Formats: sequence, C-alpha cells, structure tokens
Amino acid sequence: MRVAQVLLRYDAPGGVETHVRELSRALRSAGDEVTVYASDLYSEQGWKRIEVPSTELDGIPVRRFPAVRRLVPGLTLPLLPGLVRALDEDRPEVIHAHSHRYGHVLESALVARARHLPLIVGTHYHPADPWEPPWKKGMLRGQDHLFGMTAYRTARALVVETEHEAVQVREFAPPEKVRVVPPGIDLASWSSLPTPREARRLLGLDEPYVLYAGRLAPNKGLRFLLEAWAGLPAKERPPWVVVGEDWGMRSTLEERARALGVAGEIKFLGNLAEPERYRAAFAGAMAFVLPSEYEAFGLVLLEAMAARLPVVATSVGGVPEVVEEGRTALLVPSANVEALRGALRTLLGDPGRARAMGEDGRRRVEERFSWTTTAERIRAIYRGARGEARASG
Repeated sequence: MRVAQVLLRYDAPGGVETHVRELSRALRSAGDEVTVYASDLYSEQGWKRIEVPSTELDGIPVRRFPAVRRLVPGLTLPLLPGLVRALDEDRPEVIHAHSHRYGHVLESALVARARHLPLIVGTHYHPADPWEPPWKKGMLRGQDHLFGMTAYRTARALVVETEHEAVQVREFAPPEKVRVVPPGIDLASWSSLPTPREARRLLGLDEPYVLYAGRLAPNKGLRFLLEAWAGLPAKERPPWVVVGEDWGMRSTLEERARALGVAGEIKFLGNLAEPERYRAAFAGAMAFVLPSEYEAFGLVLLEAMAARLPVVATSVGGVPEVVEEGRTALLVPSANVEALRGALRTLLGDPGRARAMGEDGRRRVEERFSWTTTAERIRAIYRGARGEARASG
C-alpha cells in the first residue's frame, strides 16, 4: 500500500513523533510504501523551526511544509500550506493523520473527502489541562465537537491507544469508528544496554539516580516531583536526572530547587538526541518517575520497563493500562506530593522489590508491546478502510 503519514512535527522529540517514526519503519519493513508529510517545526514552544529539515529519514521520504500559526481566540491551530495540493497530487491509497485538534487533520480530511481516499486518524487525545481557565476548557471542548462533526465523520477509523482514550473520544466522535491499538517499542534497541556504571560514565554522572525523561512542560507535574524528592531525608535522596526538551519549566524548577537547597543534586541533561546517550540515561538509573497530570499513553513508560527500571507514576489517563500497578509500577494520584514522596521512599528503601519490579516490567513489554504487532493491526485497519472506500465510491 502507498501510505501517507501526516503530522505536525517530525524528526523532533515527542511521543507522537516517535510513534509515527516507529510505525512508518514497521510498515516499510512489511512492504508498504510510506511517505511522511510534516511541517518544518521543531517545537511549538517558542515556534522553533528545524534549521535543516530532513527530506528522508530511515529511508522514508519526508515532504516538508512551512507551518503557519492560525489563531482562533485563545487557541492555536497550525496549518500546513501546500499539504492539500501535495496529498492531492500524490494520491496515496491511505491517509493516516495524527493528533487531535490540529489543522493538518482537517486538511487531510478535505483531500480524503474530495478524492474518496480512506482517512485514518490517530487521535493521541489530550483533554484540557486541569489548570486551564473555564473559557479555555470550553473552547477546547468546542474544538472536540468540531472535529467530531467534520474530519472524524470523513475518517474510516479513529485509532486510539488505550481504552481510557476510547471512552473520551467516543464522547464527541462516531463511536463505531474507534479502534484501540496500543503502540509498541523496538525491544532490539533496548536489549544491549551498557552496564549502569558504563552508562553513567558516558553521561558524565557519578552515582545512581532517579530519572525523569520527557518534556519540561507545566502539565508533566515536575513541580510536584521536585517537592516530593527534595522532601526525602538527605541520606535517602539519590540525585535526580532530568532528560528532555525545555517547554518553559526549567527555570522555574531551578529557582525552586535553589530555594530548597537541592539545586546541586539535580542534573539537567537536555534533549539527548543520540539514541545511545538517551538509552544510557535509563541504563544508569535506579528508578524512573513520571509525575504527569495527564498522559494519553506514555511511551516513555515502555522504555523504562524495557530498561528494567521500576516505575513511580501518576494514575492518570492511559498510564494504568500501560504498567501493572504494584507489580511493575507504584501509582499515585496526580499532584499529590506526599503520595509521590511515599512511593519514592518505598521503592528506594527496598532494592530487592525494585529489582523484581524492573524484571516484571521487562517481561511485560516483551509480552504485550511490539511495533510489529502494532503495524499488523494498523495494516488490517488500512485494508478494511480501502475496502469500504471502494464499496462506497
């Protein structure tokens, strides 16, 4: 099949970006002809663009379009001028657009409807953050229903990653179109990790640490983790290593860490673009913490479990479906400093249990999460959508 994968950012850090890259590789390995359509944007934070956008990645062509920020009152709806023409000219057999509330999904639906092409949408749904003002929540909910009445009526299937996401999307989109397909992980790349000591040496770190990896963004709950970690007794507190692109939280965290007297115990490594260094950050850790206020899935949890790390995470969104509470992870309520601190103390104070949780986590990803399996299920959706399109066209 000739498949178009459409998203806003590519060759950039992020869960959706990783999802599309790994899915595209798996589809290509299965014999499909894949082309990625994306903008030149690296980060929506500060509207940062890629200096030299790639036109091919992993042997897969990438067509680029300059992102344009179209402002609705209080909201941003990026569009990709040139995308409609490119899809219309290339005429793929399937269009798979990713991310809810984005202009390129509407643009993809426009082409699909005009040319009777099957459209699949991967929603990667994220509700309004709890700290958003009521008017903003109302605007976002309005967008939900707008997409439900337009692009999602055109789509042949809506792919979600968890049952939790399915329930949310069915509230505003045709429920019969929703398909649950969890993402996977490339276990081969997580099977030959350096020893913890070698990993720390590679990163210039001296001792075992607690790891957070992800965007440094307000909705990741990092301020709560800082308070929880800093409140541990000094003799029980390992260093904290933070990996990820700054989306506006680093200076706030650094200022608060100085006020708490623990700034010297936090290491900000930034975005580790080299896969070997990124995996080394996990290999050198003693535990992984994801304190998010919401996660649609949390691909990074698969990476932590693949690296045999015990996990502390918040019981939000799809997280409880990714990990196994009590066996591979300790789950706590979101924004609860005391609960986070208690889970950290429990895990760090019982190395035997921590090791057992790490081994159970590795077994869980080996048994349940594979990009090959994900791609097979997605390809079946593509085939069904093509059949429906032929029957109706």
